[in-house]
Amino acid sequence: MLRWVLRGLLRLAYRVEVRGLEHYHAAGERVLIIANHMSFLDAVLIACFLPGRISFAVNTQIARQWYIRLSRPLVDMFVLDPMRPFSLKSMIRNMREDRKVAIFPEGRITVTGSLMKIYYGPGLIADRSGAMVLPLRIDGAQLTPFSRMRGRIKLRWFPKIRLTLLPPRHIVAPPEVQGRQRRLHAGQELSAIMIEMMFATSNYRRTLIGAVLDAMRLNGSDYLIVEDIERDALSYRQLLRQSFIVGDILSKQTVPAEYVGVLLPSTVATVLVFLGLHTHRRVPVMLNLSTGTPGMLSACHAAAIKTVFTSRQFVTAAKLESAITALAQKVKVVFLEDLAARISLRQKVFGILASWFPHTTYRRRAGRVDCNDPAVVLFTAGTGGAPKGVVLSHANILANAAQLSARVDFGSHDIIFNVLPMYHSFGLTAGTLLPLVSGIRTFFYPSPRHSRIVTELVYSTNATIMFGTNTYLYGYARIAHPYDFYSVRYVFAGGERLQEETRHLFSEKFGVRILEGYGTTETSPVLCTNTPMDNKPGSVGRFLPGIHYTLQPVAGVVQGGRLLVKGPNIMLGYLLVDEPGRLQTVKSSLGEGWHDTGDVVSVDENGFVTIEGRAATN
Repeated sequence: MLRWVLRGLLRLAYRVEVRGLEHYHAAGERVLIIANHMSFLDAVLIACFLPGRISFAVNTQIARQWYIRLSRPLVDMFVLDPMRPFSLKSMIRNMREDRKVAIFPEGRITVTGSLMKIYYGPGLIADRSGAMVLPLRIDGAQLTPFSRMRGRIKLRWFPKIRLTLLPPRHIVAPPEVQGRQRRLHAGQELSAIMIEMMFATSNYRRTLIGAVLDAMRLNGSDYLIVEDIERDALSYRQLLRQSFIVGDILSKQTVPAEYVGVLLPSTVATVLVFLGLHTHRRVPVMLNLSTGTPGMLSACHAAAIKTVFTSRQFVTAAKLESAITALAQKVKVVFLEDLAARISLRQKVFGILASWFPHTTYRRRAGRVDCNDPAVVLFTAGTGGAPKGVVLSHANILANAAQLSARVDFGSHDIIFNVLPMYHSFGLTAGTLLPLVSGIRTFFYPSPRHSRIVTELVYSTNATIMFGTNTYLYGYARIAHPYDFYSVRYVFAGGERLQEETRHLFSEKFGVRILEGYGTTETSPVLCTNTPMDNKPGSVGRFLPGIHYTLQPVAGVVQGGRLLVKGPNIMLGYLLVDEPGRLQTVKSSLGEGWHDTGDVVSVDENGFVTIEGRAATN
């Protein structure tokens, strides 16, 4: 009766939705349910909404908490003492009696909204008992006052809560692996299952603007989200208001679904142009100024660009006058300063009204947009020097953002310092769009080369996360004051091999580990990364969840092979100079959906990837 009453109250208050119950029934009788730990409500939710009577494994400290004591009438408790090895053996014997047992492998309620440290004990329990592992994702409970997210996100009394069950699976260590290595193997498999669960249940099949609107709803319309050297931070509502105004102006120069050139630095204004184009279903093409005039002209030809938006101030500062003159002979070059001068009072009023009804405004302005439609075009070097336009969809980018979020505990308490240009895939996805859709405040600086200014701004903005290449990071470390990076939690490096000297300098001078990663523009871009919980210096980390890979033999290479990858973050295709504006899907030797990176890598027994070199091209 108590369970029936509680279920009714919870369903009424939180509109609790349960997905994947067929996986619960398919798991059998001996089942270890592993769940992420979002709030004090979690145990009650599992007890009330999953069939049958479920046992809970909790450690001795947690068992004394009031919310666990309140759950005792609903469930059986198995108390684990982490200080006693025999407690784990007792749990394994208990599981062998064909029970359904729920456990929170994190051991504590999250304070980040993401997965925290995952204890390896539950993995060994599943391995030794032969139990099926049933992943359960709890989502929404972190938004309630019963979570430990107060002060980090906007809490509400009655958010929607969803429980999602995934297909059950076994954790089985090879027979030859015993002792401590067996525990490690089983624990790593358990950790991988939970990370895959967090990604598989994420909502990445939506549009970029839709994701921004969802982030505003979760974090609050007044939450400050972007800032640059002008030091005038914008909230979500201000960002959307200005994006709608900019979008209305830019739409008069373009047509729906058109590829539109963008030649701008990494600033808030560029974010407004990017989002503004999306509010009217235009596709931004981020021109890479580092390729020079020939490269930009070739890019405009490959994407069949008719219009390029830029800024006179930027052109002057970057000394691009000759490039703009050459571009103007092929395409229409529009300066944002000219458009800004023509913004009317009516358009400003519309922007204010639109920001109060953003969902309706977006639907009316953009029309029908599918998550698999092109969202951006970035250019990468092609054979013979002609750049190739990499077309990424909304789902590609948001999948990669979700993959990173499943592996790394980003949160609204972080501040990202982004010096990477938006024509760089890492600068766009990880440095701009990931924080925008995740509620992470971002500070943009237009050039990574200004080392002294960058290090001072990292200090003054209290930045907690930085991205960079080895070259720039080494430059920052050499001139920075030892206290400049006092607030930095994570530094992610990519784009080139991280040198040991750079790693050592950051560690000794600032007490900060550099986490090396790897990816390609075609993969949105991140494929692998080291994390605070899984870090192997010299490697580029483990593959992100949702990515399948294979290594093909390379003549003369003993260790490793040519890397081919498949996943939801793989591009739609290329735009090439020989067929301007036509999307060309690419097939590898494994067929559609597989991308040949051309890189030779090796993968060790723990899943860490090391870049060995580049395969020769035909």
